[in-house]
Formats: sequence, C-alpha cells, structure tokens
Amino acid sequence: MSEPQQGSRRIGVVIVDDDALVRVGLVMMMGGAPDIRVLAEAEDGAGVLALAEEHDPDVVLMDIRMPGVDGLTATGRLRALPRPPEVLVLTTFDADEHVLRALRAGAAGFLLKDTPPDEIVESVRRVARGLPVLSPSVTRRLIDRVASTGHDQRAVRARERLAVLNTREAEVAVAVGEGRSNADIAATLFLSVPTVKTHVSNILTKLDLNNRVQVALLVHDAQLLDGAE
Repeated sequence: MSEPQQGSRRIGVVIVDDDALVRVGLVMMMGGAPDIRVLAEAEDGAGVLALAEEHDPDVVLMDIRMPGVDGLTATGRLRALPRPPEVLVLTTFDADEHVLRALRAGAAGFLLKDTPPDEIVESVRRVARGLPVLSPSVTRRLIDRVASTGHDQRAVRARERLAVLNTREAEVAVAVGEGRSNADIAATLFLSVPTVKTHVSNILTKLDLNNRVQVALLVHDAQLLDGAE
C-alpha cells in the first residue's frame, strides 16, 4: 500500500451508491487506508450536494445509475460548487456513453466496480492530488463508442473553443489529448516541466475546463489526434 500523499491531513471521501453492499465494501476499503477517511454516504445523488457542502470532501465516489438523481446530474451539480470535490465515477463497460458524459461534466475519471481494492484506494489518492484516473487507451475506447450523430458539428465547436489558445498552448493541449504526462510533454516539446504545468493551467483557465480529461475530450472532438475521425 502506498504511503499517505497528503501529509498529516487525511483525504475526505463521500460515497454515493444505491447498493448498500457496494457502499459497505467501499467503506471497508477506505477504512484500511491510514490517509483516507469516509465522511458520509448517500444512496442516490439527491442528497450529495448537501453532504458536500457540510463535509467539504476531497473526493466523491459516484455511481452513475441510481434512482432519483443519477450520478451524471449529481456530478454536474458538485462541480459547480465554489469548492468542488473531485468526482470518481463507478461504472461498468456497458455504460461507456454515460461515463463520457460524466467526464464532460467534470469527473476526474472512472473505476469499474470490480477494480481490485488496492487500485480503488490508489485511485482516490490520485484524484485527490488532481490527477485523472483514466488511461489513454481507455479514453480512446470510451470516445470511439460514442454515437457519431452530430460529430462534425462537435468538431467545429471544439475547434472554435481551442482557437483561443496560442500556438504553444495548442501543442500542449494536443499532447494532453494523447495521454502524455507533463514530463513526456516537456521532453517532446523541449520545455521544462514547470513551463508545461503553467501551459496546462492556462489551457484549463482559457477553456473553462476542470481537468486534463476534459482537455483530451475537447482535442478529440476537434479531430486533432492522429487517427481521429
């Protein structure tokens, strides 16, 4: 198990799932990590906004398919808060399109419900540090399974949004879309890692996005990646 990443401060987590057994399992997983604490639980998305405002969690583990307010709607509401928590979506591969919608709403990534416990715990740590939990190969799989209806219009809109970036920022954005790390981008573009971090921050600000996953999705929509259709 990895050492705590947050110093003396534990990572606060809220769990949202309509399956009581899933919630119990997640609580047990989190309880075994010395640097993580479960602050609250909810059985659907209706009450998660109030829980987030009350407990100020770092991460929300969010199911997608729930009665009442679903995870997609709840994710959007959470990310609109002044101090939004990171959202880690719980799903299965048969919900790819829903996952993509959640990522567009600002989720930091997704986990399959049968992910090994140690990987779930480590994923919580990653998103708490602002790192997405989504590999480039899985990103492409999700995107490729989205219905193609309106794809050309999405490309035009995406390119219009990306036009606000300067040349170097656009290069960094494409590299992010390829799933490259800051160190890899720095080596490829002959920049320092701090400079890459500054460019990524500027990209997020100019495009009004929450995280690197959303940048990757926008770049793909703009058909700027090799092999993008």
